[in-house]
Amino acid sequence: MWDFFETVRRRHSVRKYQTDMAVEAEKLNAILEMACAAPSAGDLQAYKMIVCTTTADRKALSDAAHGQTFVAEAPVCVVFCADPARSAEKYGARGSTLYSVQDATIAATYAQLAVVAAGMASAWVGSFDEAQVRTALDIETELTPVALLAIGYPAELPEPTPRRPLAEIIRSR
Repeated sequence: MWDFFETVRRRHSVRKYQTDMAVEAEKLNAILEMACAAPSAGDLQAYKMIVCTTTADRKALSDAAHGQTFVAEAPVCVVFCADPARSAEKYGARGSTLYSVQDATIAATYAQLAVVAAGMASAWVGSFDEAQVRTALDIETELTPVALLAIGYPAELPEPTPRRPLAEIIRSR
């Protein structure tokens, strides 16, 4: 098992999956548990996860994601939804508009890293028609879909992409 730094370095957005290899239930459960271990504002966990494993659901998500076919090809796609009302109870408008979205995306990030640690790959999808996702999965109106995470065994690993130098990103005071 590699350490955290190696896990982060091995994370790449994968868009080709082995379609004949299912994600084992115990691995998927471990990934979802790690998502729930993510920090959240006030420990409220103001999010829901919808786990899509059926061909029909993944195809509907692929369509909602502007035809990104890998979403349907991956054996699992998890939809991370913010729960604005849950955050608003404690934090008001800022909780509703910001903290709940942060909670959902931090959980998705933890899931993405857990996928790598489990020997698989993923791709985060933010480009999708929210109304179409809502309709396809019959998502409650109080939830806001914020990210799709396609998960599976990679059919290929992309080359690492260059990262901006720290000097371009960091501002010290």
